[in-house]
Amino acid sequence: MGYVRCVNASSPGRIVLLTTSHRVAPGLLSWPAWQALHGADRVLCADGAHPQLPYLREAGVQVDETAPTAEELIDACDGGRTVTVVATGEGEPRLTDGLARLAGSGRVQMPDLELLPASYDLPGARLLDLVQVMDRIRAECPWSSQQTHKGLAKYGIEEAYELVEAIEEGDRHELREELGDVLLQVVFHARIAEEDEEEPFSIDDVAGGIVTKLIHRHPHVFGDETASTPEEVKEHWLRTKAVEKQRTSVTEGIPLGQPGLALAAKLASRVRTAGLEVPLPQGDDVGYELLAMAVRAEARGVDPEAALRAAARAYRDAIRAGES
Repeated sequence: MGYVRCVNASSPGRIVLLTTSHRVAPGLLSWPAWQALHGADRVLCADGAHPQLPYLREAGVQVDETAPTAEELIDACDGGRTVTVVATGEGEPRLTDGLARLAGSGRVQMPDLELLPASYDLPGARLLDLVQVMDRIRAECPWSSQQTHKGLAKYGIEEAYELVEAIEEGDRHELREELGDVLLQVVFHARIAEEDEEEPFSIDDVAGGIVTKLIHRHPHVFGDETASTPEEVKEHWLRTKAVEKQRTSVTEGIPLGQPGLALAAKLASRVRTAGLEVPLPQGDDVGYELLAMAVRAEARGVDPEAALRAAARAYRDAIRAGES
């Protein structure tokens, strides 16, 4: 349905409050928004530096740079006129509060009021806010501006463990918060990487790299191959990964600094996936016993690290019960 302007001397008129998202490129407005702009008797904007103004004027929309009061805006609608207000980033709270006050008084014949979103955030739009906030923190915070990749490394490990704990505890609130903390580590490191003199890269390079990797490793989604089971998906993944990495050993790429049980399980998984027959090393030390247990757990589809944490939590609860 089109936006139709109808002037009637007895009509109180119409006010259209046009909101836009700063996360969407200026000028990319919805069709109803353009109709409202071109069909209005007046278009007002309180912010002379509003990013939309050059594009509106280029499209032939005359915009008056003014910040009317609620009373003045109602007067501008007298005679059935339509006034479209291009809202600032704050959403014009002073103006909307004033209109609400007048409407509640019952003493004023109010124009028709319409809130018209002219552009909407796409999924992931708040990530742009995070990047902007990180830019400012890096530039202005005395602590953040001095951080390095090495200095932040320990926080990445801590946040990853806290995320795992939130998952295992089943706490949805904590899960969302910890995911944010992990995401912060990614954005923080990417921001630091922009300043490297020899090999700089940005968060866009990080995101672009993982997008390319995901597309390449999912030919059954983005290509011509087919996969109907999780096992077939894993085969595709391992095959394309092997071509990419060109590794000479199944142990390459396994971080040795991870917890021991997780390391043992990862090595066992690589051996099993590759179809190798490798006997476990023998020894009298308890470490060899733990290695054998981790390998058996992995073969049964059990994460030995998670299993031990679950048992440790039970032990913790028993300790607390004993203390009471």
